[in-house]
Amino acid sequence: MSVAPREERTGLGLSLMALAVVFFTCIDTTAKWLILAGVAPLQAVFCRYAGHFLIACVIFVPRDGPSVFRSRAPWRQLLRSALLGASTMFNFAALSHLPITVTTTIFFAGPIVVTLLAIPILGERVGIHRIAAVCAGFFGVLVVMQPWGTGFDPAMILSLCALACASGYFILTRMLAGIEANGTAQLWSAGLPTLALAPVVWPLWHMPDQPLVVVMMSVIGLFGALGHIATTRAHTMADASILAPVVYIQILLAAIAGILVFATWPTVWTLGGGGIIIAAGLYIWHRERRARFP
Repeated sequence: MSVAPREERTGLGLSLMALAVVFFTCIDTTAKWLILAGVAPLQAVFCRYAGHFLIACVIFVPRDGPSVFRSRAPWRQLLRSALLGASTMFNFAALSHLPITVTTTIFFAGPIVVTLLAIPILGERVGIHRIAAVCAGFFGVLVVMQPWGTGFDPAMILSLCALACASGYFILTRMLAGIEANGTAQLWSAGLPTLALAPVVWPLWHMPDQPLVVVMMSVIGLFGALGHIATTRAHTMADASILAPVVYIQILLAAIAGILVFATWPTVWTLGGGGIIIAAGLYIWHRERRARFP
């Protein structure tokens, strides 16, 4: 199966990446809303991936045929899918205890963790400036978590686990770039968590009485599918180093969702730590841009 060719359409790529971030915020907001409505976190995770998988099948199987399920790097694809599923489970579990702004802000340390993991795994060279930015970013995470005071919630450890799994997922996504077609990546990353969770969730399944809850259980998978498809498409239209800073608009979207949907305002610690993390991430992005385009 052919891999989608690169296109030079930076403006459209940036727009698609921004749209993907909106969908990712919708995933977290819907997940937290469902959990507060009484849906078990594991059931919410299953709905997110089952819906994503069904939509991916509808989109890619008629177009590419059964061969779309065949991976050119099955073991890496298997690990990538497992890490994405684990990240979602940890994140949804954290959302049942923490404001959406806190989980989102901790997640923003992803580029920092990826920078560290890229050294041993991808063999990338990282200079002292980026190492300093990594240290600053982790200090920002500590500011958000406040492990020294009463603001610390043990559920933040779940967010750190989600961050670690997601970082591994992004590293493997880099490794598979140019190897796998979009359809194969989507079907594996959504299908494997669905198959793994189905026998666990089925005996515990509870169908809600409220129609709105059922609707939200259905649309969370749609948000997941559209977000990941938009992200993958964006990366065929613009360089990853150009798209990277777009994810930081999610802190604004998460704050708006927290205020409007859950009536929770971000704390000064969340805003301050988030500012440090974003500054560190942007500096790493700047250094990567300079190294790639001197």
